[in-house]
Amino acid sequence: MAMDQNLAQDNQVILAIDQGTSSSRAMLFDRQGALRAQAQQELACSFPFSGWVEQDAEALWLSVLTVCREVLAQADAQQLQVCGIGITNQRETTLLWRRDTGEVVAPAIVWQDRRTLEYCQQLQQRGHQHWVSARTGLCLDPYFSASKLHWLLQDPALRQAAAQGELAFGTVDSFLLWRLTRGRVHATDTTNASRTLLLDIQRLQWDAELLELFDIPAALLPQVRQSADDFGMTDAHWFGRPFPIVAVAGDQQAAAIGQGCVRAGGLKSTYGTGCFALLNTGEQLLQSKHQLLSTVACTVQGQTQYALEGAIFVAGAAVKWLRDQLGLIRDANETETLAASLPDNGGVYLVPAFTGLGAPHWRPELKAQWSGLTLGTGKAHLARAVLEAVAYQTADLLQAMRSDGAALLSLQVDGGMVNNSWFCQFLADVLNINVMRPLQTETTAFGVALLAGIQLNWYADLDALPALVRAESWFYPECSSGQRAELLAGWQRAVTALLNAEVR
Repeated sequence: MAMDQNLAQDNQVILAIDQGTSSSRAMLFDRQGALRAQAQQELACSFPFSGWVEQDAEALWLSVLTVCREVLAQADAQQLQVCGIGITNQRETTLLWRRDTGEVVAPAIVWQDRRTLEYCQQLQQRGHQHWVSARTGLCLDPYFSASKLHWLLQDPALRQAAAQGELAFGTVDSFLLWRLTRGRVHATDTTNASRTLLLDIQRLQWDAELLELFDIPAALLPQVRQSADDFGMTDAHWFGRPFPIVAVAGDQQAAAIGQGCVRAGGLKSTYGTGCFALLNTGEQLLQSKHQLLSTVACTVQGQTQYALEGAIFVAGAAVKWLRDQLGLIRDANETETLAASLPDNGGVYLVPAFTGLGAPHWRPELKAQWSGLTLGTGKAHLARAVLEAVAYQTADLLQAMRSDGAALLSLQVDGGMVNNSWFCQFLADVLNINVMRPLQTETTAFGVALLAGIQLNWYADLDALPALVRAESWFYPECSSGQRAELLAGWQRAVTALLNAEVR
């Protein structure tokens, strides 16, 4: 009997939906954390005006449906039992839809969008930055959802519909929950809610003063739940049978959990479209003195953990830019070979402020800038500069964390860019820290699957999760202190030149 039960458990899986900026993915993880099936569909962004970044919400939804149906077919073929669903998502991206039909009323405004820069600057000039930061852990920046939602509600028809309770707001997780449950659940979790600029990060409740500041009706907002919680059932219409949705987490928090950073001191950095370094601070909410963000790491079994986060807006997006806009490479993997082909960077630096600079500068108005270009500069130099820039920005984030009192012993990395071993080694060299690349690189989906496993009683609590995380490779610092200092000095000169140019 026990053997039969073990065999049954071996076939049990969790469906993790990973809805990102550049693609939607669905993956099946078993109790041991093994990836049993996956499907992916790429997504495009549109850029209708300078600084605007949008996505087609319906295309986003259809991509999620498609990949879920693909992996469920794989589950049936392998005779796997799907026990529950976890959702992880690009954060801050803002959607607005009708409650009666579920129809979106505008394109999704992506987290990278900067159209609300002037509005955010006006709020800063009126003296709101300090109390907003103390209340939310965030800064007044277009990055977050509140100013995007405020912008949408400048349309008189939408403003009237919102006032009459006809509309619903959500980040991507809320939108997917609404669609999957066919309007029965309008909810989010604490990690996503903490990225809106509307949540009191200590009380974990929507804040009336913040709603008043951004002129947002409370009736628009989803209910805030734990990260591992009951989020309702998918409607049988979508997949032929219902499934319980038992976990929701923003992508960076999910990645931290997937890396086993579930207690104070755990540090991970994800290199996807952007780069996000997240340091778990436990149950203590730390307010950074060096322009890092305070955010919710997760809420599980009634306990909330917090984190310090540094956000870099452009990481893998710059590699994609090399490929799609400049045509210098056909595949992202080529950057590893190109970078390794050079003995050094040739003095070429890129400050990739394509959508402004994030932490620790928070200068959304800046534009990207090259320095050190000569007639001897080739595409290998440009590719290497793109990779190096991501490492230098990470160095800035970790220095800010150290200045806030953090003791950093090692860094766990994930995301598409870390498949590049040259990049991982350069990270270790520039940061002067040991870098661990996990065996399971799909840490975002893996993390939300682990949260779902807690809700399904597969795992006792957060402390049981690190045992499921295994290292694939370690990278150790190899360059000299003098070489490291020279590289970082060159980076600081490039950043200073950009900052000074903008001041003039």
